[in-house]
Amino acid sequence: MTTDGTVPAPPPGLRESKKQETRQLISDVATGLFLAQGFEQTTIAEIAAAARVAKKTVTNYFPRKEDLALDHQDAFAASLAETVTGRQPGESALAALRRAFVDAAANADPVAGFSGPEFARMIADSPTLSARLRDLHDLREAALADALADATGTPRDAIAPRAAAALLGALHRTLFQRIQELTLAGQDNAHISATVIAEADSAFDLLEPSLAHYATA
Repeated sequence: MTTDGTVPAPPPGLRESKKQETRQLISDVATGLFLAQGFEQTTIAEIAAAARVAKKTVTNYFPRKEDLALDHQDAFAASLAETVTGRQPGESALAALRRAFVDAAANADPVAGFSGPEFARMIADSPTLSARLRDLHDLREAALADALADATGTPRDAIAPRAAAALLGALHRTLFQRIQELTLAGQDNAHISATVIAEADSAFDLLEPSLAHYATA
């Protein structure tokens, strides 16, 4: 307490930490409810009550209900663009994306599509989440197109980076769906990783003739 009798505000670092704890609590509670009773059936009011926060607190942290379930969405949307931006000297965009996918699959990265059977089923059973996931794939492709344009010194509205992004985005979308498919079929992550790494090798080979040297650092 200060000399004038007021309680001092917590330092900025502590405030930020508290916000992050609250956000994580709400996300964890929401995920538990979604898995237990379905995404479409769960309300924001139920999540707020279970987390012991106000309904407005939930919507302040998560403006849309889908945000509560797809908590990796920002990393997902930026992932391909960041891989291209961070490619190694002499490495093409295709080679960088190929390498990054293999690493992600080997580590069962959620951003690549590894979510576990309960979560995969929740998405498959929810029209809202399925639609949002399609939107995120589109956003990821658009960000990749911008990154490819910047990497090749091409205007962002040019057709070449957009076409390349469409090809690469479609490949990653297909691999993501394949991981979800195998997850729903009951395969464990080790088997899924081995399967999709082998399949990705063949799929990336299909793009080699046109993109092997495109956007080389």
